[in-house]
Amino acid sequence: MDCLIIAAGRGSRLSTKGDSKPLIPLLGLPLIERVILTATKAGVSDFYVVTGHNGEKVRHFLDELSRRKNIKITHIANGEWEKENGLSVLKAKRLLNQNFVLLMGDHLIEESILSKLMDEGVVDREVTLAVDHKIDTNGLSNVDDATKVLVENNRILEIGKNIKRYNAYDTGVFLCSPAIFEALDQSSRNGDCSLSGGIRALAQKGKVNALNINNDCWVDVDDEESFKKAEDILLANFKKISDGPVSRYLNRPISRRITKYLLRTNITPNFVSLFSFTLSILGGLFFFLGGYVNLAIGGILAQTSSIVDGCDGEVARLRFQTTEFGGWFDAVLDRYADAFLLFALTCHIYFGMGDFLILFIGFLAIIGTFMNSYTADKYDGLMKRKLGSRGHYFRMGRDVRMFIIFLGALINQPLLTLLIIALLMNAENIRRVLALYKNG
Repeated sequence: MDCLIIAAGRGSRLSTKGDSKPLIPLLGLPLIERVILTATKAGVSDFYVVTGHNGEKVRHFLDELSRRKNIKITHIANGEWEKENGLSVLKAKRLLNQNFVLLMGDHLIEESILSKLMDEGVVDREVTLAVDHKIDTNGLSNVDDATKVLVENNRILEIGKNIKRYNAYDTGVFLCSPAIFEALDQSSRNGDCSLSGGIRALAQKGKVNALNINNDCWVDVDDEESFKKAEDILLANFKKISDGPVSRYLNRPISRRITKYLLRTNITPNFVSLFSFTLSILGGLFFFLGGYVNLAIGGILAQTSSIVDGCDGEVARLRFQTTEFGGWFDAVLDRYADAFLLFALTCHIYFGMGDFLILFIGFLAIIGTFMNSYTADKYDGLMKRKLGSRGHYFRMGRDVRMFIIFLGALINQPLLTLLIIALLMNAENIRRVLALYKNG
């Protein structure tokens, strides 16, 4: 499906961050690139981008993005960019004669909003607008500047920034038939050149549908406050439903802060995975050295590795660099790191006690850990089918294991640590097997 993106305005309220709003980097990527890459993930193929202020600079960047990502981007220049945004849409009239997606170059949205909108579809001579009914909890930085809509029976009755009665916000995400151009022509002739004016003209004919985005997120990046909110939303959204309790409540809040700084560099997700692995290996080497101080340092390195291990996925998703190899590479390194840490901890205890039973407990811890990883795939698949993409479920995994190593090392109880891991990991595996058996 084709996609039209309006990116012609000056963006004066963000001028301190750059002289061209579409190119202002947010967590390492320009705004316009984030919008385009989000749309490609939802299945959009061809893009038409309307540029105005600093147009040559923006078009040069888009040409480079087109080559780098193999995305088809057609330029539309709007010499009247200082006027209302409906004119930017009208510039595409001769190029778009079928249904198309309409996005704003400064509105960041979740991919799911666009996917739902495209699945919903639009009938001939109508428009569907994604709306946010969370008017009391949305947390918009500037409610007065937001475009409001009045929705009744999934139809939009009124739209505008200054309407008195409204029950939703306009997210700036549309699925349009070419009828939008006729409506904008009509509205322009009546003195209103805004996009809202064209939508209002269609709404008066009962031709504008509303799609409720429910709990999905979006933000209009219009000023410095909303810019900061966009950063927070993007970082906060990286909670996997499979995150264990330690990852969810301890590791993620820290890893997100680290990720925010990593995104300012050229560090790749695979390098982050390798660095996390290196920290684990160093932790294991300190276990081999013996003594409480080395044990504590090893535990700290293990927990640090666990935190950093969350950054690779965050960097990959925020930069749209997720690959099958990256996920597999991270998993392989994690298994080697787990085996080395537990083997080193087992040796640390055995060298001090010389009891053969230690080797057996170490074996149970290692095999329980490996089977924990093996059973995770099927168990996670079951829970994701049950919960969808929202919520979270109980999971005893690597985050818990590394945190136990960390605590056990600090309190100088390596044997108790190894025993707890052996019991917990094997008990968790049995629980998963029973859960899968119960659910067929």
